[in-house]
Amino acid sequence: MRFSTVAQGVLLGLGSARAQQAGTVVEEAHPTTSLKHCTLTEGCAAEPAAVVLDANWRWVHDKDGYQNCFTDGEWDSSFCADGYTCATNCALEGVDTKGYENTYGIKQIEDGLELKFMTAGGNVGSRVYLTDGEDSYKVFKLKNKEFTVDVDVSTLACGLNGALYFVEMDGKGGKGLGANAAGAKFGTGYCDAQCPHDIKWMDGEANVDGAHGMCCFEMDIWEANKMATAFT
Repeated sequence: MRFSTVAQGVLLGLGSARAQQAGTVVEEAHPTTSLKHCTLTEGCAAEPAAVVLDANWRWVHDKDGYQNCFTDGEWDSSFCADGYTCATNCALEGVDTKGYENTYGIKQIEDGLELKFMTAGGNVGSRVYLTDGEDSYKVFKLKNKEFTVDVDVSTLACGLNGALYFVEMDGKGGKGLGANAAGAKFGTGYCDAQCPHDIKWMDGEANVDGAHGMCCFEMDIWEANKMATAFT
């Protein structure tokens, strides 16, 4: 895969979870990318591969209409009196091909993806996960195997960070847990070793007070710009 600007590019590992209703206003269209599985005896064969945008970047609105449930960092109390009520009242919306490119700066290119740090509409950054079919994340089992990735860092200036890493997420994005009817198709279930508190959904409920961190194991394959590279 190729990543040409900062926004975090994420690949997945194993099992944990998070949250809510699946929107129907916009049909989700996962951008495709390049993935190959290689062996010494049979060489390399292409595998179907696509990515999905993380739930934190998506439009969240009341499930029966178009009113925002989350605006400027605040939950609408008329829908979100508590975490579970919020998850049952609010829907996480899909993103079509035009939305991925124009709104979030995620563009299909030959043999990979291009991620823009900022878009004309004001979006900053992005985080995507590699999928395994429409409703699951790709779960890698890398013991005694090699993993390689190609990245174009020529536009990643000093001070920006492009990242590709594994985290211990549930392969279904926590679908079916609590009020989570969205799952991996809509990018739910993120966690990492820094226990982020800004994740909107957890264990089938909305993180309305931001009091809970989403913690799991993480292995950073690549964090870099055109001046420096880190592996952790």
